[in-house]
Amino acid sequence: MTRAEEAEWVDKMVRRVLAGERRRLRSDDDLLERARRLSARHLAGRATPSAVRWVDNQLRRWGSCTPEDGSIRLSRRLTQMPDYVIDYVLLHELAHLIEPGHGPAFHALMAGYPKLERAEGYLEAADALTRDVSAA
Repeated sequence: MTRAEEAEWVDKMVRRVLAGERRRLRSDDDLLERARRLSARHLAGRATPSAVRWVDNQLRRWGSCTPEDGSIRLSRRLTQMPDYVIDYVLLHELAHLIEPGHGPAFHALMAGYPKLERAEGYLEAADALTRDVSAA
């Protein structure tokens, strides 16, 4: 590896680490603003969360919500995942503020998310890896 290639590689890795740090350092207020933007873009602003926060006690779920008070909780495990996956889980919980079940009306709300299948596949793979590691 030449010095120029090494410098390019180091620069690329530093940018990747810094991007990950920024993602992990997002505050609950940042999540709430992100949720509001997602609701406006994908749900015509119909979902109005009162609070969105990271939690450490969700080891089997990626997110949860309480429609009665409009609160949403996201597993801190998501901080290690790409933004489109975090957005998918957040949109999923926002959709539950409108439609509590997983029936056709719920799926219609989710259908407009452009990376729906990709995010679902990512989470399915992450779940499989978690099960494989815990079974070992």
